[in-house]
Amino acid sequence: MAKQLSLFAEDADDADRRPALSRTDRDLVAKAIRCLEAVYLTKGDCLTSPKETRDYLKLRLYGLPYEVFVCLFLDNRHRVIRYEELFKGTIDGASVHPREVIRRVIETSAAAVIFAHNHPSGIAEPSQADLRITQRLKDALALIDVRVLDHLIVGEGDATSLAERGLL
Repeated sequence: MAKQLSLFAEDADDADRRPALSRTDRDLVAKAIRCLEAVYLTKGDCLTSPKETRDYLKLRLYGLPYEVFVCLFLDNRHRVIRYEELFKGTIDGASVHPREVIRRVIETSAAAVIFAHNHPSGIAEPSQADLRITQRLKDALALIDVRVLDHLIVGEGDATSLAERGLL
């Protein structure tokens, strides 16, 4: 089931999500996320910078001991409607169900999306499975006129953009 995250709330299970970090470091990460959200995830601001989008998603997903697949739902001017964790997996994968993604896109009235997920291994290279699910989602969302702008894979200190690599 999808976990809707409040844009300005610290995750209640942050200690479970980032067990390797001290409480001070977790607080620092939470503060950085809130600062980025205040600047880039307000309804009035468009996502015009891939760097800020990448930095925000890296803060959200880096250091998790399990794979999480998330979606940024955007309106037709690429303003953020919502950030949402759609699927949570294990250390080496998460099952992504296109039907559920489409359901959430329709419920949020999104015109475009940015997908992201982490690789707990720390390696931000896309796997063949990543490329296949991205194409399946892109094809499915094209049927309802929703654009997939990017799919970012977050690793250790890095994030790979499928759009920048020409893989979308």
